[in-house]
Amino acid sequence: MKPTVHDIANIAGVSLATVDRVLNGRPGVRLVTRGKVEEAIASLGYVRDLAAANLAKSRTYSFVFILPANDNSFMIGLTEEVRGAVARSSFERTDIRIVDVPPFDPDALVAALEAALAEKPAGVAFVAIDAPEVRAAAERLRQAGIPMVTLVSDLPDSSRDHYAGIDNIAAGRTAGSLMGRFLSGPFLGERGATVAVLAGSMLVRDHRERLEGFSTVIAQAYPNVHILPVLEGRDDPVLAETMIADALRRNADIAGIYSLGAGNRGLIRALQKARGPRRPLVIAHELTASTRVALADGIIDAVLNQDAGHEVRSAIRVLKAKADGLPVLAAQERIRIDIFLKDNLP
Repeated sequence: MKPTVHDIANIAGVSLATVDRVLNGRPGVRLVTRGKVEEAIASLGYVRDLAAANLAKSRTYSFVFILPANDNSFMIGLTEEVRGAVARSSFERTDIRIVDVPPFDPDALVAALEAALAEKPAGVAFVAIDAPEVRAAAERLRQAGIPMVTLVSDLPDSSRDHYAGIDNIAAGRTAGSLMGRFLSGPFLGERGATVAVLAGSMLVRDHRERLEGFSTVIAQAYPNVHILPVLEGRDDPVLAETMIADALRRNADIAGIYSLGAGNRGLIRALQKARGPRRPLVIAHELTASTRVALADGIIDAVLNQDAGHEVRSAIRVLKAKADGLPVLAAQERIRIDIFLKDNLP
């Protein structure tokens, strides 16, 4: 049988109330008495079941999710996953509040983090912008003892506790390998091939890391593939459509397009309207309603996907664990990269 608090009380010769004070780090226990309780805990090998304790106390975890609000299918889906968690809050003992901020706006994100700091929730999850002022705000939350999880886009070398998202350098490398293989043959002649890259913003680390991985593989394995300067469409479908249409007009020899952000609806519209002897090969991110149809119709050739639901569930699990002082199971929280072609659409 597992040792109980009654066993601790008997060995230490104290009351259950004293054991409870020691376990919860509350004052009112003499140093000598506290030592006896801790010795009893060690001798029994007692491990506290914090989940059961919290359930018995009807503890509710208050979490703040700070998410970019824009016309972005993936982020809309991510927000819906958080709303699903809100709907399950009574079963999961959570109280989740969603805060919308403009995309790619460090000042707005900092203001939201400062507001969360004033509330002192049990944890905060946010889509990070890699900027000094955001790091400074995260450090202030850390100093206040508030656990933090970054979603989708990370803020490494900061005070955050965990990152719930894919390895974006690996995703970019995968896209580079697929692009090089797809272009080999009729597309990749003696003169090589030209590839356009559509990003949201280089302010966010996930986009920079995808570009880094993509460019590295192309340079190392496919040196006759030329990458054009990155187009930053701010994940805005209208702006993305304009940029891609203009790029196709100015560069008739574009053989491939890597869409590493979320402006895919605009990209698809531009490709549908384009006129030319040959359609570019296209690799994009996130399996949404629009990319699914484009993949099935042959407008997009491959989609790299991350599971937004897994990321949200992971963030909640990690924030709960951090609030309870429990370890995080790394294998459970790893977000995988899925590769979809028209032939394996789920």
